Amino acid sequence: MSIRPVKRVSQSIPTMEGAGVRLRRAFGFGDTSDFDPFLMMDDFRGDRPEDYQAGFPWHPHRGIETITYVLAGSVDHGDSLGNRGTLGSGDVQWMTAGSGILHQEMPAGDAKGRMHGFQLWANLPAHLKMTRPRYQDVPASAIPEVIDDDGTRVRVICGDFWGKAGPVDGVAAEPRYLDVTVPAGKKKRLKVEDFRQAFAYIFEGSGDFASASEPFGALREAQVDGEEVLVRDKVGNRSLVVFGAGDEISVQAGDEGVRFLLVSGRPLREPIAWHGPIVMNTQAEIRQAMNDLRSGEFIKR
Repeated sequence: MSIRPVKRVSQSIPTMEGAGVRLRRAFGFGDTSDFDPFLMMDDFRGDRPEDYQAGFPWHPHRGIETITYVLAGSVDHGDSLGNRGTLGSGDVQWMTAGSGILHQEMPAGDAKGRMHGFQLWANLPAHLKMTRPRYQDVPASAIPEVIDDDGTRVRVICGDFWGKAGPVDGVAAEPRYLDVTVPAGKKKRLKVEDFRQAFAYIFEGSGDFASASEPFGALREAQVDGEEVLVRDKVGNRSLVVFGAGDEISVQAGDEGVRFLLVSGRPLREPIAWHGPIVMNTQAEIRQAMNDLRSGEFIKR
């Protein structure tokens, strides 16, 4: 077994999306080769309704899959095909946009006004970009959770892990999407097959993600004896950890434990043409999508 080295650590970046939702972007838009087959991930959380309640009104998607995971509050969704529903705490929606869909997502806080969720975009291979749209709506009760002897807890949303299979299936890039909690002070190794690209996104606590040698933390400036120096912190809240090659990751939980998403998949290694929420392989396909939107032929029935 070989421990995956840490290629880099970064903080998610504050941004605004939809009709004025304040969120943090872990990665997305531009060069996403280190995350292939994933395209973008947003962390939307807050306890002020004015930061999220404007939501994400009607907008198109084509050529991708969107994965919404709600931890607190709820998200009402609807689409141009007549689908409607609400995601609550612990629920997941895996939407395959395929040939095209128009939809909206409207967040709402819990009784204390808190809202927290993630949205991950996964690319579709060229031969499936125009596939029929479909939904996999998964209630929290259907997501298996495995608890190891040391107290490590893993919710298996997609893929196989520790003898459990996540409820989301039939996804082209063989993704594995895990919600991992490691108790305070514990060190854990987690298998990630070497054919996968992998990243972790920390959203509670902190930890050291070790390479084959020394732990790797987030680099920051600090003052020591009146001088500016660079120091390494434990990787903490809203940190993105990008892993290199290997077949395991290693994490040493901090004093409060650590909770993170561990996401991996088989790279597609195909060209990417972006136009916001429409992701194809060529600019010609993007132009066709824009023409379809203008002519009313975006939704294929």
